Amino acid sequence: MKGDTNMKILSGNGNRPLAEAIARRISVYRGGSVGIADARVERFSDKEIFVEVFENVRGEDVFIVQPTSNPANDNLMELLIMTDALRRSSARRVTAVIPYFGYARQDRRTSARTPISAKLVANLIEKAGVDRVLTMDLHAGQIQGFFDLPVDNLYAAPVFALDIRHHFQNAEGLMVISPDVGGVVRARDLAKRIGAGLAVVDKRRAGPNEIESMTVIGEVAGKTCLIVDDICDTAGTLCAAAKLLREEGATAVHAYISHGVLSGPALERLGGSLLDTLVVTDSIEHSAAVRAAEKIRVVSVAPLFAQAILNVGNDTSVSSLFREDTLAPIYEAHYRFA
Repeated sequence: MKGDTNMKILSGNGNRPLAEAIARRISVYRGGSVGIADARVERFSDKEIFVEVFENVRGEDVFIVQPTSNPANDNLMELLIMTDALRRSSARRVTAVIPYFGYARQDRRTSARTPISAKLVANLIEKAGVDRVLTMDLHAGQIQGFFDLPVDNLYAAPVFALDIRHHFQNAEGLMVISPDVGGVVRARDLAKRIGAGLAVVDKRRAGPNEIESMTVIGEVAGKTCLIVDDICDTAGTLCAAAKLLREEGATAVHAYISHGVLSGPALERLGGSLLDTLVVTDSIEHSAAVRAAEKIRVVSVAPLFAQAILNVGNDTSVSSLFREDTLAPIYEAHYRFA
């Protein structure tokens, strides 16, 4: 295994707290201090982005931690410009660590004369000079094929499985719910991990963000339901699904969502919903209102990404992090004090 001494972590403004948490974790794993590389990522008065890296990166393996969440365009441009700065400074390899990949929901043409924006973003990232992408729970798996470079897509499912085992002792009383037919594979994977049943909410839309009807496929009466999805945006589907499951006899409804976008009326809807708790990761930096919300709990993916970065830096397996037995020692301290 090659050494990881020539490794640097760089962060934009997309999610600085996550980048710092990843650096702290890497410091623990390596037994030495690892900080965020000294750099400035600023705006001129006309809002143009300017990047200056103050540390030598020649021959270094550099990891840029930058989700392309809201404001998606600003965060994406920061990522591209940071990559260009590193390339022009002779960095050996640049890995874009994108915990939340923006534009992922535009992964295909849904009607005539519409773009495939996820492919365009992939092209921009490649052209900027990124060598590898490290992300989590892509909205559509085929986005990996939009890149002509290695893409490691991590999963929140094993982290969620550890959290569920910590907070719910009776697996027989649990039922994992997919909020739509498209998410069945994700829900089935989590159900298999925790030994629970599986049900599906069949959702039919009248238009964007407008639900026409919902029905439950499966028996949820007397069960503690765990809705699993990759993105929660305005929370309309999630709250409607929680209401429907309660009407069908569920004793409690919780949700595990990889990326808590939580835009627009999301917090208001969640506060007045029949959902008991919403568990999200910190792939997106959450506002003070989200952190203060009574029903929302955040599980960190910093340990997961820290280990993945070390594995990439050492040219060892990333797929080993798809298993709970690999992640359990990494998250042991987190749940010991939870």
